Amino acid sequence: MTKLLLSLHVLASILAVGPVTVAASMFPRYARPPAPGGTGAGDHDLRTAAFLHKICRVYAMVGIAVPVLGFATGAQMGVLGDAWLLVSIVLTAVAAALLMAMVLPGQHELLGEEGEGEGPVAERRAAAGRLAMTTGIFNLLWATVVVLMIVRPGSTTGA
Repeated sequence: MTKLLLSLHVLASILAVGPVTVAASMFPRYARPPAPGGTGAGDHDLRTAAFLHKICRVYAMVGIAVPVLGFATGAQMGVLGDAWLLVSIVLTAVAAALLMAMVLPGQHELLGEEGEGEGPVAERRAAAGRLAMTTGIFNLLWATVVVLMIVRPGSTTGA
């Protein structure tokens, strides 16, 4: 049963968290309006940005399976009290909170403020930059969790 739960947990991680990290990372590039007086729009494409936002929203909901399966796997393995797992749980919670409280609302805000004159263009460009930074932190949290899941510092299983 442990192997099945672990396989489902890893599969859910790849299929749910992977698309969110990629789509969230790509979003600011397409949502950032061109600089005032700039030539060409560059990568600015709100239809693509809206699609990436939808991917993030949908896969964030699917991603709930990852910690559910993780807790089931940890319980089955008897490691719920191990430090590496507790740190992973905290980092996962922080990443989820960041996604729900900052990344998704930031994406929504950038999609909803189009066409409000030149002043807001600079603000939207700055907001896109902040969103890119926030998304980078979100991705680093997930990368740290992956490393902890593989290395499992202090684990006595020899992995």
